[in-house]
Amino acid sequence: MSTTAPTTAPTTSAITAPGAARPGAPKRGGGRALIAVFLAPTVIGLGLFSFLPIIASVVLAFFRWDIITPPEFVGVDNFVRAATNPTIRVSFLNTIGFVIVAVALQLAVALLLAVLVQSKMPRWLRGFFRSTLFFPLILSAASVSLVMAYLFNQEFGLVNQFLGLLGIDKVGWLTTGLGAKVVVLLVYVWQNFGFTFLLFLGGLAAVPQEVYEASSIDGATGWAQFRQITLPLISPTMLVATVMAIINALQIFDQPYVLTRGGPGDDTRTAVMVIYESAFRQLDFGGASAIGIVLTLLIMLVTGIQFQLSKRFVFYG
Repeated sequence: MSTTAPTTAPTTSAITAPGAARPGAPKRGGGRALIAVFLAPTVIGLGLFSFLPIIASVVLAFFRWDIITPPEFVGVDNFVRAATNPTIRVSFLNTIGFVIVAVALQLAVALLLAVLVQSKMPRWLRGFFRSTLFFPLILSAASVSLVMAYLFNQEFGLVNQFLGLLGIDKVGWLTTGLGAKVVVLLVYVWQNFGFTFLLFLGGLAAVPQEVYEASSIDGATGWAQFRQITLPLISPTMLVATVMAIINALQIFDQPYVLTRGGPGDDTRTAVMVIYESAFRQLDFGGASAIGIVLTLLIMLVTGIQFQLSKRFVFYG
């Protein structure tokens, strides 16, 4: 008598076809709908407050419009007026000159302080300096500029009072071209170097200590280590810091507007100030849009040049 081992046939519920949803798993259609619901506020916000204004600004640059009368198509006339207007030309030259000096000073100060803070010191002291040096960035640029306007006032400012104690005559910080430029530059750099400082701190913290130890064995000094090891290894961080610093500096508005209103004369008038004045003082929204497009193209050009140059100077390990 032969016996046959009982076989258990697979039940239908245990078989799942390839690509079929598992029991209890959410349906794909429902998952996509849920994703769309969560993304909708962001997409709608970007469309209404970013993409739509950009498109409207580009279109408006080819029209003459003062809100009161209907828009009038003028072609490239707004761009021609922007190119031939001496005030606009001076404002762009002021902006470019400011960017060169401000970005160089901002990067130098931030890197120097980052190296000092990253050096051997207690952790609590390092945290204190991080918070203190970053603090100006979270303040309102308008409020900081307003306080600085009182500090650098020629008659009763604390800066001139201190200089008087040293026997130095009162300086017209905000009433002379050079003085106004220096004050705007110092206020801007003081308030904005904190972010660059944190970027450099992160870059320095990522440099392996073994590299410094090996170079010390080979007899490398502190300056040689900084020039041949630190700078190449933090070059990607320096690229990011430089790009962001230049983009922000090209859009400077608050400090010169509050401190000097662009004066004396046009010595501290910047490109964004001209855009503001054209749109909200002269009601020339088409001209303001044209200037804004020129500034945007300038930012894109400078950023593109930086990334092209980075292929030669940035070391990615």
